Amino acid sequence: MVRTSEISHSYKGTQNFIFPDIHCEKGSTLLVLGQSGVGKTTLLHILGGILKPANGEVVINKQSVYKMSGNKLDKFRGQNIGIVFQKPHFVHSINAEENLFLAQKMAGQQIDRNKTNQLLRQLNLDHRAKALSYKMSQGEQQRLSIARAVINSPQLILADEPTSALDDNNCKEVVDLLEYQAKELKAALIIVTHDKRLKDFFNQHIELS
Repeated sequence: MVRTSEISHSYKGTQNFIFPDIHCEKGSTLLVLGQSGVGKTTLLHILGGILKPANGEVVINKQSVYKMSGNKLDKFRGQNIGIVFQKPHFVHSINAEENLFLAQKMAGQQIDRNKTNQLLRQLNLDHRAKALSYKMSQGEQQRLSIARAVINSPQLILADEPTSALDDNNCKEVVDLLEYQAKELKAALIIVTHDKRLKDFFNQHIELS
């Protein structure tokens, strides 16, 4: 479902990142571990269709991602890839529910209020549907990030350091939420992190160095 081959990237004045090939099937989970500076977020952005690699190929759902560009790539990303960023990026002037509506509209989909309400209930956020995101707690914002990532039923869910600032109990809760949503959608789930606690939860992992 997700396959990469010989991808690499470099930033001006910094080291060249050469990444191992990735193969992650529908419904499976891959944990990518590594310390700061080894290119974890760069890899996630490449997988997410945000950052074009210097070399190599990324194939998602049988589509070579970087053979597309502009609106076609934006639409493909919105419909097939959900991303939980390390820091939440919400529109602060609209409420939690409206941020999910916006994610649907940006993917070229119709606003589905029933689906939005059901997802907010699943993530225990229905009572905060009308809250502005910046007034939500860190845990609530994390759950809203997951909701936004899965609202369009993506084939691939990516999560960047989703547990690094959480204690053990909340760490397990976020992992469970991500796994549950991925299983519901039969989506591939790839998590990039330096948090070695997550090795206890996943069988398949690779380490960047």
